[in-house]
Order: sequence, then structure tokens, then C-alpha cells
Amino acid sequence: MRAVRVVEYHESLQMDDVSEPRITGPFDVIVRIGGAGVCRTDIHILEGQWAEKSGVELPYTIGHENAGWVSSVGDAVTNVAEGDKVILHPLVTCGLCRACRFGDDVHCVNSRFPGIDSDGGYAEFLKTSARSVVKIDDALEPADVAALADAGLTAYHAAAKAARRLRPGDRVVMIGAGGLGHIGIQVMAALSPAEIIVVDRNPDAVKLGVEVGATHGVVATGGHVDEVLELTGGNGAEQVLDFVGEGGSTAEGIRMTRRAGDYHVVGYGENVNVPTIDVISSEINIIGNLVGSYNDLVELMALAAQQKVTLHTAKYSLDDFQEAVDDLSAGRVRGRAILIP
Repeated sequence: MRAVRVVEYHESLQMDDVSEPRITGPFDVIVRIGGAGVCRTDIHILEGQWAEKSGVELPYTIGHENAGWVSSVGDAVTNVAEGDKVILHPLVTCGLCRACRFGDDVHCVNSRFPGIDSDGGYAEFLKTSARSVVKIDDALEPADVAALADAGLTAYHAAAKAARRLRPGDRVVMIGAGGLGHIGIQVMAALSPAEIIVVDRNPDAVKLGVEVGATHGVVATGGHVDEVLELTGGNGAEQVLDFVGEGGSTAEGIRMTRRAGDYHVVGYGENVNVPTIDVISSEINIIGNLVGSYNDLVELMALAAQQKVTLHTAKYSLDDFQEAVDDLSAGRVRGRAILIP
């Protein structure tokens, strides 16, 4: 089968012919890929940022946001059958460790992360586990929802966590309305009664954020922190979700957070530098957000089936993988780029 591979760090991806994955265990599931999301993490992988953490042996197939159709299953699989339309939770988990037994599969101590530390979905087929596949509604197509498997799931996890702390009359700031942010805004609008303020440097992204559910749009042109403070009565927002995490957004996000509020780090790239006296005196919480759980993905798919969350996509054939990566790197993609074998 065709597969797009990381051959060396700091070099371009390469299309290769590799063997199709095969069923070797009772809970294995082989999925024919219908769509694979192109994520900024994939660019960080090529830059070598994940080399030490993942420990993956090169070459390997990249791609961790995947959806498609079940091609074959192990003899103990009962939750899906051949031909089922599915989206894949990005982690393959054991189900036996303490975290899994608490339903906190994201922190499984025996997990694999296809596309990060093992072969992923920039290919025609992908091997995963029965624990990782979620059947999707007949009205949904794999290429339309693939990026919800990680970007959407991450955004859902953060937005749902913040929404549980919001009440009518509260405000929430969403920094960034790109690939993650535009999903997070929709989730927040579906789950929370709060006013949503979207902040982005790109006026088109701000416009998209308002179109998909934000109450107010603020273009980050220099005085945007003061504009947000004015919209929140000078106090800041009860919840701030930072989908950017670099370029000064962390310091700005802290400034937008009201006393006893929560600042959620979702995007990454720079340090969060806050004097401890400021943390204590304002009693703010700084909260990290990883990808969501299997149950989070089930809930997100329910919102997608109800058309409360719609993924804005730019679609490319698998052969055009380099164009997709280049467009994402240059900021030409609005929403998420999707590769279709």
C-alpha cells in the first residue's frame, strides 16, 4: 500500500510502498483510511521536536487524526464489524492499568500513539484496536470528521472542562480560531451559557469564529487585551482557553483571566511565565489540556451528528501530501487540512 513516511528529521516526507497491516491479535482492527488530518504536530515531528519523547524508529508512517471504514477485525472484536464507518481515538490503550480502569484512558501507562510513536494514517490502511474505534453516524463521512479525532477531541476536552465551570452571565475567551479554536468555539457554544469572546490575529479567523458561535470577535492588533478587559467589565474572563500557546499569547491570556479564573493551555510552543506572587494574589488556575478520552470522542461525535460541531476542511489527495503540509505551514489553511487516499 502507499504510505507517507518520515525518513529523516528536517527532511521532507516521502511516499513509499509498504506492506498492508495484518490482524495479529484478537482485538485488532484494520481500518481503510477515508481521511487523515494534517496537524501542526506533524510539522513539529518533522522538526525533530518529538524525536526524544516518542522514541520512534525511522522510517515510519505519520498521521494521528484518522477515520475510515473497518476492513477486518480480530476474532474477539464485537463492537464493530467489517464495513462500519468509524473514527479512531488517537491512542491505543491497554484497558488494564489504573488509569484505564478509571476511564482516564488518555493517561494509560501502556498506550501507543499511531502517527507519533508507531505507524499512523497517512496511508491506505491503519491497524488499531477495538478500544480505539468509535462508530459514526451514517450522515457523517470519514473525510469530513477525521481531524475531530485529535484536534477536535483536544478542543472538546478543553472546552467541556471549562464549560463545567461557567454559569449564565460569565465570559469565556478563546484565543485562536484556527484548526483547534474554531472547533472549541462550537463546542463551547453547544455546552455553555457563557458569552464567548474570540481573539485572533487574522481578521478572517475572527470572522469565522463569530460565524460558528462566538458572541464577540476581537482582532489581535496590539490593544486587544484592553478590548477584552473592556468587554468583561475590566475584570477579565472566568475562563480563558489558549489554542495558540506561543507568540506572546500566554502572557496575554493570563492578563485576560479574572481573579480566581482558569487559564487553559491547549496550544504549545512557549513557556508560561508568571510570578508566583501573582498566582497567589489572584488565585488563578493554570490548567494543561491533553487530548480527550474515548468517551469525550463519543460525545463529540454526538454533537457532530447533531450538526452542532462542523469541521471546516481543505481536502487534498494523499499524493498531494507535500502541498498540504506546505499550506498548513504557511498559514494558508482555514480550519483543517485532510488527506484522502
